[in-house]
Amino acid sequence: MKLVYPRPAGKLVRWAWLLAIAIAPASAATSYTISLANPDEHLVEVQIVLPQGSTQRELQLPVWNALYQIRDFAQYVNWIRAKDRAGQPLSVLKLNKSRWRVNGVQEGAIVEYQMFVNSPGPFGAELNSHHAFFNLAQLLMYPLDARNLPLNLHFSHVPAGWRIATPLHSHDETFVADNYDRAVDSPVEIGDFHESDFDEGGAHYKVVVDAEPADFDMAKIAAMLHKIVAAATTWMQDRPFDSYMFLYHFPRGPAGGGMEHAYSTAIAVSADALAKSPEELASVTAHEFFHLWNVKRIRPQTLEPIDFTEENYTRALWFSEGCTSTAADFIRLRGGLLDERHFEEDLAADIGELQRRPAHLTQSTEESSLDAWLEGYAYYRRPERSLSYYNKGELLGITLDLAVREASHGRASLREVFQWMNQNYAKQGRFFPDSSGVREAVEAVSHADFGWFFTKYVAGTEEVPWNDFFRGVGLRLVASTTTVADAGFLASRNFDAPMAVTAVTKGGSAELAGLQTGDTILEINGHAPELESSEATAQLNPGETITVKIRGRRGGERVLKWEMASREEISYRLKDVEKVSAEQRARRAAWLKGEAENPTGTRPN
Repeated sequence: MKLVYPRPAGKLVRWAWLLAIAIAPASAATSYTISLANPDEHLVEVQIVLPQGSTQRELQLPVWNALYQIRDFAQYVNWIRAKDRAGQPLSVLKLNKSRWRVNGVQEGAIVEYQMFVNSPGPFGAELNSHHAFFNLAQLLMYPLDARNLPLNLHFSHVPAGWRIATPLHSHDETFVADNYDRAVDSPVEIGDFHESDFDEGGAHYKVVVDAEPADFDMAKIAAMLHKIVAAATTWMQDRPFDSYMFLYHFPRGPAGGGMEHAYSTAIAVSADALAKSPEELASVTAHEFFHLWNVKRIRPQTLEPIDFTEENYTRALWFSEGCTSTAADFIRLRGGLLDERHFEEDLAADIGELQRRPAHLTQSTEESSLDAWLEGYAYYRRPERSLSYYNKGELLGITLDLAVREASHGRASLREVFQWMNQNYAKQGRFFPDSSGVREAVEAVSHADFGWFFTKYVAGTEEVPWNDFFRGVGLRLVASTTTVADAGFLASRNFDAPMAVTAVTKGGSAELAGLQTGDTILEINGHAPELESSEATAQLNPGETITVKIRGRRGGERVLKWEMASREEISYRLKDVEKVSAEQRARRAAWLKGEAENPTGTRPN
């Protein structure tokens, strides 16, 4: 697999037909050329070479990708045109906001269009004078009748000194994929990036970093990755790839999140956050790496096939995302990247986050999964409106693990659940039927009825009796009331949108200073905001001054200042029960390794 290679500047050429013929038979492959000739204006030009076929062909640009949000990438298409192989114009008819029909293409055709791409981060597509990063589904239209056929991809006008990194295979200077879905599941980084590689457990790993050299330590990143990939592949007793790419962005500005792919992951962490909390990089990396099993291969039936024209609704994100976080914690524990004290502190903090969201009493995790498509809306993210399937899903993964241990007398755990699903679904080329498929796996490895768990806590909104689950490992959850700083407002931002104020305390200092619901937060205490306002305000104490730069709902920028108030908040911590028994200690030791106490005989059927 040729992942990275130097590319000189090129030209958008008329030889696309010759390229298509050289790479694959014209009847078999659709060929794409992406031109990077205009980085300063964030414009790409895409050329599609359609082989011989039907008289009419329809082309679709996806309406969503990477995030469970309809983002209508067609909004960025400036123009589209087509011509036959002799260069004569062909008719292009727009059918809806994201689909076009080209007529007279029985002998093949060339379709060209221009797009604006300036959405940074692992969920976007971006071209500027610094680099290019593409989630290809946000750029490439696909012929409806050729989505499952091979395609070729070439990049032209690549600036001198820039290289290309992608998990796609290459033939000479052109990348190839078996079909459209495989191509768009392969992110592309183009620029003067930093790179490294290593081998572990029979596989080859490529590390690509787009960042200032002073902002990261490649040796430390590689050491972290060694531990994660070794722990994860050992935990799953599986490695469904020969090579894998980690693609990192560490910009000096707001950034966050990761996007999983079958043979790679793209992750963004701000340089400031990386310096303050380097452990966060291991956390998001372990999560995204484990997705190569859970989501990319252990996959809900409701997400297949991907419908690029509308939402794919699923009730299983609590498992696919939340329990991936559970597994990531066990992987970090096994790899020595997380210790028992911090694991338990993080777990207690996650419980506090859930309990402080009133919506945990009104929205189930299955409903939260279905409502993922609303996460782009600021009001939906309010704590009284929704809970996070990441947050509660991770906690359900912990409690499910503990319940499986109890029911099986220590002979099985969440690890065996994942291994069973890998063996009976992923490796059989099958997709699991959402929550009922998870329950099937749980009951198969525990030999117990788990209908109560799924009815109460997955499909239902009953309060989780935490101590009933923690007792088996000799722990109890203790609540206490503490005084914390109160900024007087709540604000959050979507990954590709500015931070919006969603609530302001009536009569509070923020309201008196002039802050209103709907205002845009530009800075908090001189720094660009991350995803949640609480990330910045949590560092302040009651009585300290907060400075917020905003753009009002009617336009115009202002700087507001006020003193932080205070409020009472319930916090949680995990403590030993009185007189921890030897049996509880043994189970806790196995729990912290993410494995059963007696793993013999618990291999997947």
